[in-house]
Amino acid sequence: MKLPPFQMLLEEHGPDVHRYLAARVGPIDAEDCWQETMLSALRAYPKLRHQSNLRGWLLRIAERKALDAHRAAKRLPVPVEHVPEQPAAAAERPDPALWRAVRRLPGKQRAAVTLRFAADLDYAAIGRVIECSEAAARQNVRAGLASVRREWVR
Repeated sequence: MKLPPFQMLLEEHGPDVHRYLAARVGPIDAEDCWQETMLSALRAYPKLRHQSNLRGWLLRIAERKALDAHRAAKRLPVPVEHVPEQPAAAAERPDPALWRAVRRLPGKQRAAVTLRFAADLDYAAIGRVIECSEAAARQNVRAGLASVRREWVR
């Protein structure tokens, strides 16, 4: 099977894709989405196996780019007329008694609990740091938390 040159595909279906994108994301974002669609299509074109529905293939890529544009628009900041003057909330300090209880834990449990909650590491990373398996790191965190909880209940 021989695919037509990409330029022919672009000339034949490009306007349809652009109209679809203009309706989907609006005229302002349609040009950017169209370019992204055509770049993605150009990259994938040599690996394409069937030429039976090239228009549908392009429109499917365009649909994905339109979804990407909608997702990106949700992450944009919203302008406001006036920003209220208010001090930033002070970061909550952990209870010193809690960390004293953590410091009384056995070495591996103390390290595992500290790495999990102060450094926000996952169990695999904790295991690498304290030189044990991921399961052992999980067990050290669990046992350490249980000891701290028992001390707090008293």
